[in-house]
Amino acid sequence: MLPELKVTQLRHFVWVSELKGFHAAAEKAHRTQPAISLSIRDLENKLGEGLFEKRNAKTAKTELTPFGKYFLPKAKELIAHHDRIAEDMMLLSEHKTGHLRLASVPSIASRVLPEILLKFVSNSPSLHVSFFDDNSDAVLKMVENQQVDFGITHLFHEQDHSDKVFTPIWEDRIGVVCPKDHPLAEKTGIHWKELRQHRLISNGTSRLLEDTEAQPLLGHSQFYISNMISLIAMLEAGFGMTTLPWYAFPKESTTLRFIPLETPEVTRRIGIVKLSNKSLTPPAQALVDFILEQSEY
Repeated sequence: MLPELKVTQLRHFVWVSELKGFHAAAEKAHRTQPAISLSIRDLENKLGEGLFEKRNAKTAKTELTPFGKYFLPKAKELIAHHDRIAEDMMLLSEHKTGHLRLASVPSIASRVLPEILLKFVSNSPSLHVSFFDDNSDAVLKMVENQQVDFGITHLFHEQDHSDKVFTPIWEDRIGVVCPKDHPLAEKTGIHWKELRQHRLISNGTSRLLEDTEAQPLLGHSQFYISNMISLIAMLEAGFGMTTLPWYAFPKESTTLRFIPLETPEVTRRIGIVKLSNKSLTPPAQALVDFILEQSEY
């Protein structure tokens, strides 16, 4: 049977060897000298060989046996390996190292997360982050397939995703986005029926109008554009208008307007989604807690 070597005993052995005495090692370990002697004796019993020569009364120095000289670098290697693992686990629990994977819908990915992630990783230079930006269906699929630790998307039908849990964080109002020279651009609020007179471009978020009185607009749209960059380019070119949540509106735009949809007033709830039967890794849980903390301000 292999001996069970305790790291504490290995440390005592190395200290006695390097400091050339039990008394000095006891001071370093904040233990009594008899306690260190007992620790070394137990280690020798486990190894089946003596580690130190008998004390030299003239020099009062402690010398290693040939076996002890052979074992010393091995003991140091074991201690270093133990300390590396212990440090890695400590850093992982403090989200300062490891690999964090998350996915988010584009609106939150571009408008909210950059500032949050910048603050979060400022004290975690060794933390590696993989960040995926995709539509809500893709985010849910990545969570389901465990490709990411958690996702950020809008509220979904729980009966369709019973294996997931949703934590709401943000609310996002739906509005009409059009060029600044569009006939509707000067309005402060819009009734959905007014949109029938103009070219409407639908997009991935248009489904938010389902089950509302504005649902007929979905059949009125002649064009569908799924990519947000392409959609914004078409809007800026004056191709038409669309409906978007506020967070999806490019806030730096100088050519587009956002007008709240007043009738019906539609809001979407956005939050964190994760598998209900899986615990998050320490870095992922730390980021979730950080997001929740930031959202309280």
